[in-house]
Amino acid sequence: MNDENREARAKRLLDDPLFIEAFEVLKKDLMDRWEHSGTNELDARESIWLAMRLLDKLYLHVQSIVETGHMNKVLEKQHPFI
Repeated sequence: MNDENREARAKRLLDDPLFIEAFEVLKKDLMDRWEHSGTNELDARESIWLAMRLLDKLYLHVQSIVETGHMNKVLEKQHPFI
Protein backbone atom coordinates (compact mmCIF):
# COMPACT_ATOMS: atom_id res chain seq x y z
CA MET A 1 0.00 0.00 0.00
CA ASN A 2 1.44 3.36 -0.97
CA ASP A 3 1.67 6.39 1.33
CA GLU A 4 -1.26 8.21 -0.26
CA ASN A 5 -3.55 5.22 0.26
CA ARG A 6 -2.37 4.88 3.86
CA GLU A 7 -3.02 8.54 4.51
CA ALA A 8 -6.48 8.43 2.93
CA ARG A 9 -7.49 5.30 4.84
CA ALA A 10 -6.18 6.69 8.13
CA LYS A 11 -8.05 9.97 7.51
CA ARG A 12 -11.27 8.06 6.81
CA LEU A 13 -10.79 6.17 10.07
CA LEU A 14 -10.28 9.34 12.09
CA ASP A 15 -13.37 10.90 10.50
CA ASP A 16 -15.53 7.79 10.89
CA PRO A 17 -18.22 8.33 13.55
CA LEU A 18 -18.08 4.68 14.60
CA PHE A 19 -14.29 4.84 15.07
CA ILE A 20 -14.67 8.05 17.10
CA GLU A 21 -17.46 6.53 19.18
CA ALA A 22 -15.43 3.38 19.84
CA PHE A 23 -12.50 5.37 21.21
CA GLU A 24 -14.75 7.60 23.32
CA VAL A 25 -16.69 4.65 24.76
CA LEU A 26 -13.56 2.65 25.51
CA LYS A 27 -11.79 5.61 27.10
CA LYS A 28 -14.84 6.44 29.24
CA ASP A 29 -15.24 2.81 30.30
CA LEU A 30 -11.59 2.55 31.28
CA MET A 31 -11.71 5.83 33.18
CA ASP A 32 -14.88 4.75 35.02
CA ARG A 33 -13.30 1.43 35.94
CA TRP A 34 -10.18 3.20 37.21
CA GLU A 35 -12.18 5.76 39.22
CA HIS A 36 -14.29 3.04 40.83
CA SER A 37 -11.43 0.70 41.64
CA GLY A 38 -10.16 0.55 45.16
CA THR A 39 -6.79 1.96 46.11
CA ASN A 40 -5.76 -1.54 47.17
CA GLU A 41 -6.54 -3.00 43.71
CA LEU A 42 -3.10 -2.22 42.34
CA ASP A 43 -3.02 -4.91 39.66
CA ALA A 44 -6.41 -3.88 38.27
CA ARG A 45 -5.52 -0.18 38.33
CA GLU A 46 -2.22 -0.84 36.56
CA SER A 47 -3.94 -2.93 33.88
CA ILE A 48 -6.50 -0.19 33.32
CA TRP A 49 -3.78 2.45 33.11
CA LEU A 50 -1.84 0.35 30.58
CA ALA A 51 -5.00 -0.15 28.50
CA MET A 52 -5.60 3.61 28.47
CA ARG A 53 -2.03 4.25 27.30
CA LEU A 54 -2.38 1.61 24.58
CA LEU A 55 -5.63 3.18 23.39
CA ASP A 56 -3.92 6.58 23.22
CA LYS A 57 -0.94 5.10 21.39
CA LEU A 58 -3.17 3.42 18.81
CA TYR A 59 -5.05 6.65 18.10
CA LEU A 60 -1.83 8.65 17.86
CA HIS A 61 -0.37 6.13 15.43
CA VAL A 62 -3.31 6.49 13.05
CA GLN A 63 -3.14 10.27 13.45
CA SER A 64 0.59 10.27 12.68
CA ILE A 65 -0.04 8.44 9.40
CA VAL A 66 -2.32 11.30 8.32
CA GLU A 67 0.11 13.98 9.49
CA THR A 68 3.11 12.32 7.84
CA GLY A 69 1.22 12.06 4.56
CA HIS A 70 0.26 15.71 4.77
CA MET A 71 3.83 16.76 5.53
CA ASN A 72 5.11 14.74 2.55
CA LYS A 73 2.69 16.56 0.25
CA VAL A 74 3.81 19.94 1.60
CA LEU A 75 7.48 19.03 1.14
CA GLU A 76 6.87 17.82 -2.40
CA LYS A 77 5.24 21.14 -3.31
CA GLN A 78 7.99 23.19 -1.70
CA HIS A 79 10.89 21.10 -2.97
CA PRO A 80 9.71 19.00 -5.93
CA PHE A 81 13.23 17.93 -6.94
CA ILE A 82 14.39 16.62 -3.57
